[in-house]
Amino acid sequence: MAANIIIVELASKIGEMMKTYLGSSSAILIDILLAAVLAGLAWLGTSDLGSTAIVFVLSILILLGLSVRVVKEWNRMPVLRLGRYQGIIGPGLIVILPFIESTPTFVDLRVISTTFSAEQTLTKDNVPVNVDAILFWQVKDPENSILKVQSYINSVQLAAQTALRDKIGKSLLSEMLAGRDIIGDEIKSLIQERISDWGTNAISVELRDVKIPQELQDAMARVATSEREKMARVTLAESESLAADKMIDAAKKYQTNPYAMQLRALNMLYEMSLIGKNMMVFIPTESKGFSIPTPIGVAGLQDIMNMNLKKVQNATQQKAADNKAKKKMQPDEEEAKDEDGEQ
Repeated sequence: MAANIIIVELASKIGEMMKTYLGSSSAILIDILLAAVLAGLAWLGTSDLGSTAIVFVLSILILLGLSVRVVKEWNRMPVLRLGRYQGIIGPGLIVILPFIESTPTFVDLRVISTTFSAEQTLTKDNVPVNVDAILFWQVKDPENSILKVQSYINSVQLAAQTALRDKIGKSLLSEMLAGRDIIGDEIKSLIQERISDWGTNAISVELRDVKIPQELQDAMARVATSEREKMARVTLAESESLAADKMIDAAKKYQTNPYAMQLRALNMLYEMSLIGKNMMVFIPTESKGFSIPTPIGVAGLQDIMNMNLKKVQNATQQKAADNKAKKKMQPDEEEAKDEDGEQ
């Protein structure tokens, strides 16, 4: 078993080494030989040592420019020799055979963000929506990304767009609005199934925006407003019910203690007087006061009117008594005047 494991590990390492093209060790030697051939041809044509040296140096520089590749740390390049795939080069300085080997493209190994959208797509409940999303993905196998798909970037974007449309058609509008994270994970799984053979890996999908028709937005706003108004009215009714219960309890206390009711009535008048306007308020009540006249209610007003009536009656009686006394005094004065005249 141990030997089998070692053989499998060696095979995997050999496979990885075969996929990675380390460069042609004879590339520089071939460049020098080609430069020497060109210099020899120049010597045969001109027989001038200076011109031959110049041709040799220029040939070396041109051939090295065609052979040397500098690959960045986050990039990988495929090498084709006469059209056949040889492997992946990078990162660093790599030398290839000029005119025979080529590097037609490169692959970026960093995380790539791709935006995609679905316009006027019907949901499961037949609501047209416009959805904007973003996909984060990364190349894991550069060889498959180059050999198995023509343009892996465009292919990933198209696969993401079709996966988004498929998921929208199977989802309700409420699910898309409330569970964006869940919808994003499901879309990522669909994308991963389609792009896994291309040497790429889907990391995450984020729904940036879900746009619905304006008429539906207005309808949803009215529904939300109605729900809030209903909650507000229910809360107000509950508050009024609690207030009514407390008022009933207070009325029972006032019924057992009339003085408390009297003080409450006076306090109400004081609070109304704080407004700053001169006013008189009569509150209907059956209370006649507590041995004092009070302007509280109709009964209190009746007490005030009785008191005023008594004052008028007393004044009338006093005036009648004064008139009677005056009339009694007038005959006595006349008799006294007669007696004085006779004398």
